[in-house]
Amino acid sequence: MESPYKGKTGLRRLLNAFGYSMAGIKAAYQNEDAFRQEVLMAIVLIPLAIYLGDNGLERAVMIASVMLVIIVELLNSSIEATVDRISLENHNLAKRAKDIGSAAVLMSLVNLAVVWILVLLG
Repeated sequence: MESPYKGKTGLRRLLNAFGYSMAGIKAAYQNEDAFRQEVLMAIVLIPLAIYLGDNGLERAVMIASVMLVIIVELLNSSIEATVDRISLENHNLAKRAKDIGSAAVLMSLVNLAVVWILVLLG
């Protein structure tokens, strides 16, 4: 069955999408410890990037690497919630999905570290 909101267009669709996005951010913040920690990290690192970057490109790359961590964590949290909704039993495919999502978060954190090191030491 299609969502009744799929047929919306124009400004109504944009307003609905914005509302759903804000609800998602709120849910992640309320329910996911890792998301809260990464938001705190962003609150510290984004102003630091603005201060430490020598030019707009450096600042943009440093901030983008921080935002990528937030984005990947949101996706990982949605994978975990979906897997848990389907079943809480231990299953190899559920474990694989959660482990791969976790690996994506780890890779985004490694990316953040590499970008910051290259910008600050380069």
